[in-house]
Amino acid sequence: MKKAIVLLSGGLDSATCLAAAMAEGFECFTMSFDYGQRHRNELTASERLARAMGAKEHRVFQIDLRQWGGSALTDDTLAVPKEGVGNCVPVTYVPARNLVFLSLAASWGEVIGAHDIFIGVNSVDYSNYPDCRAPFIRSFTETVNLGTCAADDNWQWQIHTPLQNLSKAQIIKLGTSLGVDYSLTTSCYDPDSEGRSCGSCDSCRLRHQGFLDAGIPDPTVYHS
Repeated sequence: MKKAIVLLSGGLDSATCLAAAMAEGFECFTMSFDYGQRHRNELTASERLARAMGAKEHRVFQIDLRQWGGSALTDDTLAVPKEGVGNCVPVTYVPARNLVFLSLAASWGEVIGAHDIFIGVNSVDYSNYPDCRAPFIRSFTETVNLGTCAADDNWQWQIHTPLQNLSKAQIIKLGTSLGVDYSLTTSCYDPDSEGRSCGSCDSCRLRHQGFLDAGIPDPTVYHS
């Protein structure tokens, strides 16, 4: 079996991405990041998903992006928007997060011989994050092939983005067809102390609307 690194945040998209990688026959090594985010719910969810879905190995990499903040997810002085974000890059964007995460995934992948990386980025129903767009993924693929042993050892990295052009409803339908249990996932930026989703942040809105559009019951527990 070919090995793949799958970035697993614990959310709906990354769980679907893991299922897609497994459906393609990859032996999946999942990777999450403890980067100083507001809550640990997504880390708990990622560990739960990795076990339930049969990942070969799951790693949680620690990196402190809270040192400089710049995002409502890493700076407690910034509020998580609850009234929609419009067409601008929202304050929940964590600067260069996917660039950092993909680089670390490549580092681990080079060590274990996994030359395929799966990431659940999407540029249809998303929050206008620049590091979720297809041009960024194409550029990173070129860079990682130049900046690792791939450049000299005659192999190539493949960055897989199976959800890139899917709506949230299409993602949910795909995951459901692949057996994803979405009750194990969490998407909320601002859950309460019991881990219940707020229902009003941008991530909750996109998630809930996706279930409505897909005609599939939303298993999320909301506190409002």
